[in-house]
Amino acid sequence: MDIDTRLLRYFAAVAEEGNLTRAAERLFVAQPTLTKQIKQLENLLEVELFVRSRTGMTLTEGGRILADRVGALLSDWDDVLRETQSAAGQAKRVLRVGFIANAAGEATQRIIAAFMRIRPGWQVEMRNSDWTDPTAGLADGTVDVALVRSHFPVRGQFRTEVLFTEPRWVALKDDHPLAALDQIPLSALRDEPFVAAPRATGSWRDYWMGADECEGHQARIGAVARNSDEWLTAIANGYGISLTPASSARFYQRPGITYRPCSGISPNTVAVAWAVHSEDNPALRDFVRCCLSAGSKPTGGQMGSSPPA
Repeated sequence: MDIDTRLLRYFAAVAEEGNLTRAAERLFVAQPTLTKQIKQLENLLEVELFVRSRTGMTLTEGGRILADRVGALLSDWDDVLRETQSAAGQAKRVLRVGFIANAAGEATQRIIAAFMRIRPGWQVEMRNSDWTDPTAGLADGTVDVALVRSHFPVRGQFRTEVLFTEPRWVALKDDHPLAALDQIPLSALRDEPFVAAPRATGSWRDYWMGADECEGHQARIGAVARNSDEWLTAIANGYGISLTPASSARFYQRPGITYRPCSGISPNTVAVAWAVHSEDNPALRDFVRCCLSAGSKPTGGQMGSSPPA
């Protein structure tokens, strides 16, 4: 019997969390999708793996046996896959770099140029992820390293180094009443509809609606966007406003959209992130060093800089 490893990963997450909602947030998938995948695995195995109740998901005896062994199975597969891909990347001299939106802004080109000087003949393959994966490909191993932003879902399997910070601004339709202000206080956004990332992104979505500084206030959702194009279109159509890095005003200029500084909210961080199990990759280590060097330099405009954490 052949089983998709994705189904086993979903099972392992639910088994560890004991709760579908928490497991779905951890996996960056919608809860109904996760429920269907668990049911699919049970149908394939012809075994009931969980007892469902209002308090959560409890493993059956068959589920417990699978849970005891699936971790080692997936770990072994991850090791084989990582070593295979690392060997292929070394042979082809390719480093896969994940990113979301504008990556590290203007610093991105400096980082790549520095890496190419250190490793002539190598190629940096930039892979853009949409907002359904805040890890920019690290979670599923499709990239070697990633340029990420707060609120990056830091867990034990990832390492991060902060490169710099920049303020969070507000993006809104240019005829919105708040667009007349030179600076918009966070308190003025409490009753505004937001253009938000998908629900499955959890704390990352909440962060970009200011939930980290709104004392439990529940933001109103006007539209959901999975990438920058959908986000810009929703804002231009007046479906909602959005918090965004200050650099968006430079990278995502579009007729009908205005960007304003937001007061009363902490800045956003840009970081380089990688999986712990990949730290023995010499090319990855060189890239991280280039990030730390380039990220410590001011990038101009409204962006500030801070030393690496």
